[in-house]
This record gives sequence, C-alpha cells and structure tokens, in this order.
Amino acid sequence: MKTTTTTKIKQPKNALPYLSIVIPVYNEAGNLELLTQRLVNSLNNIKKPYEIIFINDGSKDNSIKLLEKIYKANSKTVRVIDFKRNFGQHMAIMSGFEQARGEVIITLDADLQNPPEEIPKLLKLIEQGHDLVSGYRIKRKDTFFRKYASRLVNFVRAKITNIHMTDEGCMLRAYGRDVVDLMVATKSTAIFVPALAYSYASNPTEVAVKHEARFTGESKYHLFSLIRLYFDLMTGYSLVPLQAFTLFGFIVSILSLLFFLFLVVRRFLVGPEVQGVFTLFAIMFFLVGILLMGLGITGEYIGRIYQEVKQRPRYAIKRIIGEK
Repeated sequence: MKTTTTTKIKQPKNALPYLSIVIPVYNEAGNLELLTQRLVNSLNNIKKPYEIIFINDGSKDNSIKLLEKIYKANSKTVRVIDFKRNFGQHMAIMSGFEQARGEVIITLDADLQNPPEEIPKLLKLIEQGHDLVSGYRIKRKDTFFRKYASRLVNFVRAKITNIHMTDEGCMLRAYGRDVVDLMVATKSTAIFVPALAYSYASNPTEVAVKHEARFTGESKYHLFSLIRLYFDLMTGYSLVPLQAFTLFGFIVSILSLLFFLFLVVRRFLVGPEVQGVFTLFAIMFFLVGILLMGLGITGEYIGRIYQEVKQRPRYAIKRIIGEK
C-alpha cells in the first residue's frame, strides 16, 4: 500500500486555537497519514487557528509511531495523548476535552468514515449560536448488522433516556466551550459522550453528513461491544429500568392476589383439582425469569455505585507529546 506523505500544517505564529479537533485512535495505523492530510487541507481552508489532539487508546499496531511522526512534522499544532492501555473511545474523547484549548471542539473518528471535509458544516451552525451540533450519517457504508443493531440501540436509548438524537453513533460533532467545560467537570465513570453533551446543551441541532467506507482496518464495535453500550446507556443515564420493574412487580402482585382469590372461590364451588399444574409451573418459571432479570438490572446499578465510590481515575495517561 502506498504511504501518504504527511502534510505540513499552516498556522499563524503564536495563535491561540479557535478550533480543537479531538481524535481517538485505536489500531488505525493504516488511516492516520491520509486522515491527517485530508484534515489539514480542510482546516487550512477554514482559515482559523486550530489544534489537533490525537489520543492513542492503547493501540497494539504501529499507530503511536505514526502519531510521533505526525507530531514531529507539526509540533506547533499537533499533540498526542498516549494512554497506558485501552480505556475506550469515550474516555479517550474526555481526555482530549480536558486538553483542548479551542472555543469550538470537534470530535472525529480516525477511520476516515467521517469525512474531515464536512467540518465546515458543523462550524457554520456553531457560529449561528448552537452550542452542540451533531452529525447524522446519510447513506451509511456499514454492514447490515452494524446499521440495524445501531438503530435498535438508538431506539432503546431514546425510550429510556428521553434524549432524542438521530444518530448517536456518529462521532462527527461540534461542541461549544461551555458544554465541554461542563462535561469535563463531570467525574462520573459512566460516560457516553453524545448523551452527556445533550444533557448540558441548551441549543443543540443536527446536520446531515456524508459517510464513507473504511479506508483500512475493521470496526472496533462488535456484538458484545454494542450490548455493553446498551447497558451503559440504560443504567448510566436513566432510572426508567428500575421504575419499570417496580411497576411490573406491582401489577404482578395485584394479578397474583386476584388469581389466589379465584382459586379459593373455585375450590369452594368446584372442589380441589390437579389439572393445570403444568400451567402453574410455566407461570412460575416465567415470573422467576423476570425476577432474575430484575435482579440483574438492579445489580448493574449497584455495580455502577461501586465503581463510583472507589473514585479511581477514569483513565491512565502514559505521556503527552506536545506542550499545552
């Protein structure tokens, strides 16, 4: 595969950044140089001071060496946060937010599925007064499973959290400084960046953005990852699951009382009978299954409380390449 030459970033001397571009990186060695070239060309056309913050999220490939190379070519505008291990996409973004100095912060995936050329669309809406601009992908270049699994998670999330966004999986987003400051001040270990941003934004909006097929590599989100994301959303941003099971338990209690009264009356009118035992067993097993599921959801909440009270750092940084 032909290697793309790293493009030199043009930047006014001693300029404070207006834009901060935050890019989490996990095993994206095949995309980084082309990503940098396209991103730089797009940012240079905007003609505003900017910085680019890459977060190496415990990559096991050659990503960190390429990031060091990109930094050396653009030491005035590029910084690299190197994690000690993989802490996940959202934690990587939060660490980038903590380091960002711009008035507008833009998140971008490193896989080139979010075209950097779409950044001006988001920036225009921010400058019109919106404090959060979320991109939503049109004509997605993903597999059938990815498309419909994401739609299912998005539907469930909207019902549980009452936060409505068209495409929660699109990381091409622009944030105002005040929203990012509030997010950084949040010390919770349950972080899902889009939902957290919506909870603080006062004037959010959305814009359609293009979506491209991966240049190289494969998606880091698989079935198990989506299931974990679902539980993170369900228990990290809403009490609806607990409230739903409380209501369900109340309804079952009423129905059980009515059924008991029915059996008592029937015994006096018809007499004892053994028929229907297996039906009762089926009902009992069903209720036991529901009870176990409810205990599991309660355990998720208790586990989150346990994680919070330990007050451990959300991530560990090995080094930061470049001065803040």
